[in-house]
Amino acid sequence: MRRIGFRYQRSIAAPAEVHGIGFLTGAMVRLRFLPAPPNTGIVFIRTDLRPEARVPACVSQVTGTQRRTTLGQPPIQIGLVEHTLAALAGLRIDNCFVELNAPEPPGLDGSARQFTHVLSQAGVRLQPARRAIYGVDEPIVIRQNGATLSLHPVPNPELKISYFLDYGLNSSIGRQMHSETVLPESFINELAEARTFLLESEAVELKQQGYGARTTAADLLVFGRRGPINNQLRHADEPARHKILDLIGDLSLFGHDLCGHVVAYRSGHPLNIQLVRALEQKLDREGGTVTRLAA
Repeated sequence: MRRIGFRYQRSIAAPAEVHGIGFLTGAMVRLRFLPAPPNTGIVFIRTDLRPEARVPACVSQVTGTQRRTTLGQPPIQIGLVEHTLAALAGLRIDNCFVELNAPEPPGLDGSARQFTHVLSQAGVRLQPARRAIYGVDEPIVIRQNGATLSLHPVPNPELKISYFLDYGLNSSIGRQMHSETVLPESFINELAEARTFLLESEAVELKQQGYGARTTAADLLVFGRRGPINNQLRHADEPARHKILDLIGDLSLFGHDLCGHVVAYRSGHPLNIQLVRALEQKLDREGGTVTRLAA
């Protein structure tokens, strides 16, 4: 890997708060974003435990990738962190304490829109410490069970993500593709409001497992045979956009900015985390060669 530059770290300028029902537990959750010093990273704090427990948002803390990203070891775990992390990463907020009184953030509408809204209202504070930007000299490709996730070098210092969604010809979710250069503005306008989605059969299965007791089809995107049930799409390619949102949240666990073109085909949390681990191992093995610095 090569370090192509840096930017100065950022935190929020004031606390921000969100309330809502947790998708997994059905509990009412209070989440607070709090400013953090330089080089803190993102740290989740479980205030419902005694003593309070902290879980840093880094790939070494990932303990689950089935349908969601989970951090920490029982009983100190936080599940479904990807939307919260996506909002922070999308706005380039590097240092933040995330207090919550439950083992998950509030589900809200299944997107990162409300997290993004309150963080934007809190404002951003520039910090004196630097955050490295890394790129690759050759593609890194992860494959598993017909899905592919890859990171390709690009000539410009930017992160672009393209997602190809394909559930098959007979799926109620049509084939679609979305591509986005990830900047705070594009995240707010094009990605933050894209919601979690699932098939009606998957929703029934999760209900039978005890999840989503207080969640209805109107709270997120549930696809039946004729499309979304009791809901309407915000974008024709909203599922593909949400997959990019999830990717942004998972990639933030790398702890550095990424430059390159991420191309995903039918991938999800397991491959996202595999890519982050591959990047971390590559960085540890090769170190970060400095090729250019940018203010």
